[in-house]
Amino acid sequence: MLEAAIARSDADTAFLCPQLPDAPAQAWALIRDALALAERDVVVGSSLGGFYARAIAELTGCRAVLLNPALDAPRLLAAQIGAHTRWHGPGSFEFRAADLDALERIAAQTLTRPERYLLIAATGDEVIDWRTMVAGLPGVQSIVIAGSNHALSDFEHHLSTVLAFAGLGATEGVGYATQQKR
Repeated sequence: MLEAAIARSDADTAFLCPQLPDAPAQAWALIRDALALAERDVVVGSSLGGFYARAIAELTGCRAVLLNPALDAPRLLAAQIGAHTRWHGPGSFEFRAADLDALERIAAQTLTRPERYLLIAATGDEVIDWRTMVAGLPGVQSIVIAGSNHALSDFEHHLSTVLAFAGLGATEGVGYATQQKR
């Protein structure tokens, strides 16, 4: 959906969406080493991807759109050690204690420039309380959506806002400054 919207924007930009490995240390290595990000770039991440997006934004200075981010992934995933079925794709994977340690090492400890971030949080998120997302990102441009869910099943309604924040679409009529919709 996002890739198609970027293509329709006629922007001279590349869309990259690598399949991340299950192990956080390997996922972080791919993000950190394979994606040459600069200040002009924008990363978009949802859930654990939002955790990674914040960390890479702090490391590189790029901008980030965080969709229902798991800001405190080590705490949220501490009870998940064991075997799991993949959400997308076949098979299963093992989440280990070493993966929690890796997430602790990856976690961004600071929020240096809040203006580089856009948070989209849903009050209906069944996994992460939207209030912890907002509280964990003080000063960040935030849109709090009444209802929806962790997967942001209504994401298409927010595409123009994400594109405007990324500088890839007409910003006329698109409000991506701090909004609180409840």
